[in-house]
Parts: sequence; C-alpha cells; structure tokens
Amino acid sequence: MSEFDKITLAAGGKAFDLPVLQPVLGQPCIDIAALPKESGCFTFDPGFGATASTKSAITYIDGDAGVLLYRGYPIEQLAEQSSFLEVAYLLLNGELPGKQQFVEFEHQITHHTMMHESLKNFFQGFHHDAHPMAMLAASVASLSAFYHDKLDVEDPADRKMAAIRLIAKMPTIAAACYRYSIGWPFRYPRNNLEYVSRFLHMMFEVPSEPLQLSPVAAKALDLLFILHADHEQNASTSTVRLVGSTGANPYASVAAGITALWGPAHGGANEAVLKMLEEIGSPDNVESAVRRAKDRNDSFRLMGFGHRVYKNFDPRAKIIREMCHKVLAELGVNDPLLEVAMKLEEAALQDEYFVERKLYPNVDFYSGIIYKALRIPTEMFTVMFAIARTAGWIAHWIEQHETPGARIGRPRQLYTGSGVRDYVPVDRR
Repeated sequence: MSEFDKITLAAGGKAFDLPVLQPVLGQPCIDIAALPKESGCFTFDPGFGATASTKSAITYIDGDAGVLLYRGYPIEQLAEQSSFLEVAYLLLNGELPGKQQFVEFEHQITHHTMMHESLKNFFQGFHHDAHPMAMLAASVASLSAFYHDKLDVEDPADRKMAAIRLIAKMPTIAAACYRYSIGWPFRYPRNNLEYVSRFLHMMFEVPSEPLQLSPVAAKALDLLFILHADHEQNASTSTVRLVGSTGANPYASVAAGITALWGPAHGGANEAVLKMLEEIGSPDNVESAVRRAKDRNDSFRLMGFGHRVYKNFDPRAKIIREMCHKVLAELGVNDPLLEVAMKLEEAALQDEYFVERKLYPNVDFYSGIIYKALRIPTEMFTVMFAIARTAGWIAHWIEQHETPGARIGRPRQLYTGSGVRDYVPVDRR
C-alpha cells in the first residue's frame, strides 16, 4: 500500500497536488476529480481498468492473492457455513442477521414470491423460442409498471421493499421464462419450501407427478448462488450503478444489469464452456484439444480457464470443484460431455503450460457442468447467474442512494472524429 497522502503532478509549468485515498484493503486511489480544473486534461482509461468509479463497502477482491470477501467475510467461510438468503441479507445490511432478523427477512422474501397475474399476458407477447434472458430483462423492467407509483427512491423503506421484491420474484420470473420457452404451464411458488428448492420446483415440477428433489442438487444450486451473489464493480454491477445514478427506479436499473450480464464476455461464459465441450465431443479428443489450445496459430481456445481478475486460482472455483464432483456422484449422471469436462480438468491441472500460466478451471467451468447435471438447459445458465447476482445489484443500488454527494455517471471521451467542417449542400457533394 502506498505511503503517500498526495501525488504532485506538473503540467504547463505549474505543479499541483492530487490527494491519495487510502482503502481499508487494497490499492490506494489517486483522487483526480480536480485534474481537469488544475491541468485542463482528462484521464484516458479504456475499460476503466485503472479507475475506481465509486467507494463501496460491499465486496473486496484481491485478484493476485485469490481473495473474495463479502462485507469482510471470506467467501470460503460463507460457502461452507451460510445460505444464499443469509448472504443476501449480509450484502444488503452489512452484517450477518441474528436469528430473529433472519426469520423476519426469510418471511418477507417468502411472501413476495408471487408475480402479478398480468405478467402471464405479458409473456404471451414473446415468441415461443425467445431467449430466456430477453424475457427476463423485459419482465423485470415491466415491474416498474406494477410498483412505480408506490416507490420513492429517496425513501429507505421503499428501497428496502424494492430489494425484497426483486430477490423474491426473480426466481419466479426466471422459472416462468423457462416454462414458457418449452410450452409448460407456469407453476406458482410453494412457500412451504426454502428459496432454492422453491425455485427448482417452479422450474421442473409438472401437475401429473411430484418432483423428487435431491438435497445435493438444492445444496449445489444454493452454493452457486452464494458464489455469484456479488463480484465488486464488474460490468453488470457498474451498469446498475450508472443507470441508478440517473435516479432510475431499481427495476429499470436491474433490468439494465441483466442485459449487461447477457454478454458472452460476462455472464455467458459458462454457456461458452458447454459449447466448447460440445466442440471437443468425446473424452478421446481431449488431448488433441489441449494441444490446439496451446497453439497460437489455432483459433480454438479453452473456455472456463483463467480469470481476468484472479491471477491465481479463482477462490470460487476451489469451492465449487468439490461440490461439482459430489453432484456428479450423487446424481449418477451418465453424460459424455461431463466425461469430457472431467478429463479436460484433469489434463489442464497436470499440464505444465497451463500450470505455469495459472490457467486453472474457473467458476464458470464448474458451474456450467453442475447446471448441465441438474438438467438446466444451456440457454438458462445466464438466467441462473442473474437470480444470484440480483442480491449484489440491489445492494449496490441501495448503497449508491445512501452515499452523500453521489453524482450522475458521466464518463469523458478522447474524441478522434473529424475536425470542424462546413456543411456541403447535396448538389455539391
């Protein structure tokens, strides 16, 4: 950590100081808010890779050390001892709930799971083979029409209620997206079940027979939801904050986050893993695939390996790897693609090329395998991600509104277009 409390810059023969802000954990940040006024310059940082856009007390990541903390708690401890709903409470409120606090929180979530019956008609407007993420984004945005007249974004109680509604209704809407896509009737939430089990019943139960749900399947999905609940200022969370900075309601802000998550470079990564496994096709082709991945002249790449943030092993991958093998053993799944995945994992962990470059299997690799083992279709993978990440999105949206002096997001640009020129009439062009 830097020991400086300021940085001195010189421009145009003039020297000026910029304060250095010290975090609780992580790298210091140079406060450049006064830079344009002092120097007449902006900064240029494509992708905002070196720029902190906000102060936040929710999540901390140390990519070099492989550390992920929710409100200061290591992800390993939460994954082993907590539940997704308890983690959601933690993200929203900053502290783990006491026993009675959790009972009240779970009660609130459980009794806001229903979606308005009018949403059934809304779904009828989608084409039968619409992508579930398209339906999810549109349906969540439509919640603004159902609750907007009862929402004051400056009222803490209204913000809290919006958070409850979003966390409660997201699984209901997500299950409806899936069932509509396959022509099944919607299932109402069974409020005698816990959060994850309720969702799986809405997904897979049919009127003709009850669903026999494996406890290991429910535990695996709850664990994935914990691991995906938040991940600092990623693309979708930054999108939620940017939209929220305009004063937009939380449903519109979270819908924007869903569309950002949909991109294959973000939430669609585990879907890309399955497509890669399909391309490999057979366990017999794994060695060839590994050789191709090391060849710079070959366009084939191993998806679900390495991470742009974690420079060592993704801490979430360490946790989910063990659960992945438990799920496969418990369910007795006989799927050639899963055999490909396990052999690919083994080959990569033993190959010096990948070990030296720290290209270990990441959370997307294992989550894709678990989703497939649970019979969740590939096009629903990113929807599952969105259910979990809703807790983080709405926590950031609330934090933003509770931060004094918060400003509307307005990035600058380095203009590279034409200089000033005169309009030419059409008959002279």
